[in-house]
Amino acid sequence: MRRRIIILAGVPVMAGALALSPLAHAGAVAADKPTYTIGFQGPLTGPNAQLGINIDWGVKLAVQQANAKGDLPFTLKVKEADDQGDPAKGPTAAQQLIGDDSVVGVVGPTFSGATKAAQPLFTQANLASVSASATASSLTDPANGFKTFFRIVPPDSVQGTAAADYLSKVVGAKTVYVLDDKSDYGVGLAGNLKSRLTADGTQVVGDSVAAGTNDYSAVATKIAESGAQALYYAGYYADAAPLAKALKNTSFTGQAMSGDGTNDPKFIQLGGPASEGWQMTCPCLSAAASADPAAKRFVDDYTALAHQPPGTYSPEGFDVTNTYIQVLKSLGTDVTRAKVVDGLRTVDHQGLTKEIRFQPDGEVTEKAIFVYAVKDGRITELGTVDKLIAG
Repeated sequence: MRRRIIILAGVPVMAGALALSPLAHAGAVAADKPTYTIGFQGPLTGPNAQLGINIDWGVKLAVQQANAKGDLPFTLKVKEADDQGDPAKGPTAAQQLIGDDSVVGVVGPTFSGATKAAQPLFTQANLASVSASATASSLTDPANGFKTFFRIVPPDSVQGTAAADYLSKVVGAKTVYVLDDKSDYGVGLAGNLKSRLTADGTQVVGDSVAAGTNDYSAVATKIAESGAQALYYAGYYADAAPLAKALKNTSFTGQAMSGDGTNDPKFIQLGGPASEGWQMTCPCLSAAASADPAAKRFVDDYTALAHQPPGTYSPEGFDVTNTYIQVLKSLGTDVTRAKVVDGLRTVDHQGLTKEIRFQPDGEVTEKAIFVYAVKDGRITELGTVDKLIAG
């Protein structure tokens, strides 16, 4: 399938300012047009807020551009619900969106745990939620009954398998230390990784350390003393950064690696020199440079609006929103939540990151996994796992 390349660069500005920034709508709002709202749910505050902020600005940009064209039979708005990436806050944030009758679809939730907690409410309300980033494999299990959930990124069963193959076949590690943060995302990703590593004939050792741990010196020492030739951390950047610092003070010389939850410039900002050389897997597309005019235009427009360059899952947030807009345009002014759900089941949208078509279980058809590395203080794309293994 045709893919467009997106730039991932720069160190973001502080999250709090962005979470409170207003959305500027271009063009006058026609009084006789109905107004439909696209909701966003994810962390806008909290330790891992940048991953939500990245997506939120992608949503805002898509809506601003759609309104500015002036050819819609309706006006679009954005409503945000901050769940801080916390499963305990997921239902409350979801209810804020569900209770607003003008909300016809939700971009998010962002994190897997909050998605799992919120989705029963979205399903009950027959309100679509399309995540740009929630990757826990269990979210699309039919047994859950999450009938209005979709996502445009492949699940952790795909990312975990790809990461294991990369560590075994490209890094050449005979023993891998797998550490998770005890979150739904981390435990699921680590479980898939361990299963595939074992199948690849790679020895697995590991542990779990809850997110929010301040002192990683003990586990860093265990990693170094284990004799593992590689580490894979299944968690988010706010904890990967202090882990990287602690690991730097040990004798560990293997390859340190993490997943999409760490793949953001915030990891470099928080980890400093200790982040250098780390690698990350991610079901997201980015590159240091691109000749694609559409990609350059997205980067320029996003940066102008957000006052920061796009980060991890920014283009996916933009793509999810434009997928909604395509469905809404097909409905005209006869928009209901149920019709939006039905429209998503058959939509075919060519986005910046991929062609977006959903399988019956809500999974997206395209499932590429990319590898990134911190080089000279920047995140650089190394390529897809398949191509790296092929040499």
